[in-house]
Order: sequence, then C-alpha cells, then structure tokens
Amino acid sequence: MVGKRSLGRRFGWLWAAYAVSAFGTSLSFGAFPMIAVLVLHAGPAAVSALAAAGLAVGAAVAVPLGPWVEFRRKRPVMVAMDLVRFAALLSVPAAYALGALSFVQLLLVSVLVAAADITFTAASGAYLKSLLDPDDLLVAGARFEATNWTTIVIGPPLGGAAIGLLGPVTTLLADAVSYLLSALGIRAIGGGEPRPEPTGAAKGSLLEGWRHILASPALRPLFLNTVLVNALIMVPVPLLTVLMLGPLGFAPWQYALAFSVPCLGGLLGSRLARPLVTRYGQHRVLVTSGVLRACWPLGLAFVGPGTTGLLLVMAVELGVITSCAVFNPVFSAHRLTMTPTDRVVRTLSAWSVTGKLTTAALTALWGLLATLTGTREAIALAGLLLLATPLLLPRRPATVPGATQEALPSGAGSP
Repeated sequence: MVGKRSLGRRFGWLWAAYAVSAFGTSLSFGAFPMIAVLVLHAGPAAVSALAAAGLAVGAAVAVPLGPWVEFRRKRPVMVAMDLVRFAALLSVPAAYALGALSFVQLLLVSVLVAAADITFTAASGAYLKSLLDPDDLLVAGARFEATNWTTIVIGPPLGGAAIGLLGPVTTLLADAVSYLLSALGIRAIGGGEPRPEPTGAAKGSLLEGWRHILASPALRPLFLNTVLVNALIMVPVPLLTVLMLGPLGFAPWQYALAFSVPCLGGLLGSRLARPLVTRYGQHRVLVTSGVLRACWPLGLAFVGPGTTGLLLVMAVELGVITSCAVFNPVFSAHRLTMTPTDRVVRTLSAWSVTGKLTTAALTALWGLLATLTGTREAIALAGLLLLATPLLLPRRPATVPGATQEALPSGAGSP
C-alpha cells in the first residue's frame, strides 16, 4: 500500500503542498473553457484556440527557463512558479468582478500558467530525485498519483456546485489560493539545498534535453508515444465541453460529475502500479498499461443526451484513467532513472515543451476540423488515431549499465 511507508518529514511537506495545489486545480477543472462558453459565449473554434494558444505560447516562454533552472536551487524556483500562478489566476475573478474580463485576458493567463506549470514540473522532478533514494521513487510516485486522482474525484463536483451557486469564476479564485498555500508548504520544507555544481553538460541549452531523449533507445519511443497519446487524449476535451454544455444540454455539475467519478479508477490504478511491477516486471506493465490507455477514447464520439450519455462518458473515462494511473508512475520513474542528474531539468522541460506544443497544435487543428466536419467526427478521428499509438511503445526492456531491468526503480511521478 502506498500510504504505509515513511519517506521523511521533508517529503511530507512536499506531498502536502502538492495535495493542496492539486485540489485547487481539480476544483477549477474545465474552468477556462467553461468561462469562455458561459461568460464570453465562445464557440468551438474559439475554445480550442484558447487551449491551443495558451499551451503553445506558454511552452515557448518556458524554453529558456529549463537551462536556467538546471543549475539553481529548485525549491526557490518552485515557490516562484507557485506565486506566478497565484497572481495570474487571481486576476480573472478580479476582472470579472469589475466587468472587465475579456477573451484576451483568459489567453494571457493561460500562457503564464502553462509556462509556470512546465518550469515547476521540471524543477520538482529534479528536486524529488535529489530528495529520495531510487528505491523510494515508486512509493512517492504512487502517492502523488493517488493524491491527484483523489482530488479529482472530490474537486470537480464541488467546483460545479460552487459555479452554480457563486458564479463561473469562483473555482479559479480557489485555485489561485491553493498555489499560495503550496508555496508556503514548499517553503516550510526547510533544510539545506546545495547549489548544483556546473558540469560538462552545463553549457548546453534546452537542446541538450532533446538530444538526450532522442539519443536514448530507452526514452525515445516513450517520448514519441507519450507526447502523441497525451495530445490525442486532450484535443477532444474542448470539443466535448462545447458538445455537452451546448447541444446535449448537460448542466455544469453533470459535466463535472462525468469526469470526477471515473477518477476512482485513478486511485485503483495508482495502488496497483507497484504490486503489478513487482509481479510482472516494469517493461510488461509499462507496455500493457500503455496499450490499454489508448483503447477507450473513441467511445466519446457516441455520447448522447441524458443518463445514457453521462454513463458512457463515465465508462470511457474510467478506462482511460485507470490505465493511465498504472502507466504514469512507472513511466515517470523510468524516465528519471534513465536521465543523468545534471540533465533532469532540461530533459523534463524539453519533454513538457514538446508535449504542450504538440497538444496546442493538434487542439487548434481539431477545432478547425470540428468546424469543417462536425464535433463528433473530430472526436472520432482523435480516437481512431490513438489506436495506432501503441506501435511507438518500446519493444524491449531498457537496461542501465551495471543494473538489470529488475533492479531499476519501477515508478515515480513528479509533483
């Protein structure tokens, strides 16, 4: 069980900071497209453009930050990124209260949040690797994964109720406060953190991260697979938001419920990851769960109105989430294990930047496709393409010089 083993006081503070920010994020699940639809009356193309532009520009802004963060203390960077997200998100309810909220402001805020997300994730991954022994990475990753899905089970229904009672920007205010509390929690970790010493890799830019990924037989197939899978899972979300809240007539609380209840599968998957790896080995679990997570989303193209449609969304999301919850901690630890310490930030930054740019490009393209061919047809195409992505999964177990596959850490996520 993931909650039985102590990883120390400092990890406890890191875990608590992650939990509070994850809960804030889950409360505001779908807040940006929902505000665009309900407040600014945006259509499918505009909602997709909002998601795409925020990711793309945010990723571009984050490119120079990876090398800058690599050889700096990670905790101050994490605190700074939390404060950036706090201030950016807080501006939305402030502008709404003043009657000045615009689509352009939503776009700018999404850019700042995306850039801060990439930088925080890279810094926190490097910090986690320095904080724990390799054998503890699976336990830590399973805890983060379980926490994430727990908050998503609870947060979206509460967020939907809060939107219905208090207005459409309420959850963004809660999300902003959660980042402030996260910053305080990371600050409370305490203890010394030595400044990383420059090495021979210090002179590289973020290109060093991409070089490491593409030169690694262990990481390259996972890089291509995860970037495409994550993008193809995400691109139908704005379209599904428009479809469910518009023609199908679902209320905001029903929309939130459709994505929160299936997150119980995330709790199950995160708890199964470690026992499955122990029994079947890292490679087999990685490939099997990687295949399974691509098999479900095609079903979203057949969503209809009423209870049947709601149950179909829940069933599809349950399958996706359970599979991802097994895959993610195993994949994350494998990636950390295969990356030298002095390249972790640049590798994670390069991975995130590529993922966000790919998601942004495909989201914009799918918004155009939905306009030309129809919303359901665009969702179906994403599902069909996902069925081909398992071909990119690694076919052989990876090894590290001096260690067998079984000796590698089997899973860990980064906050």
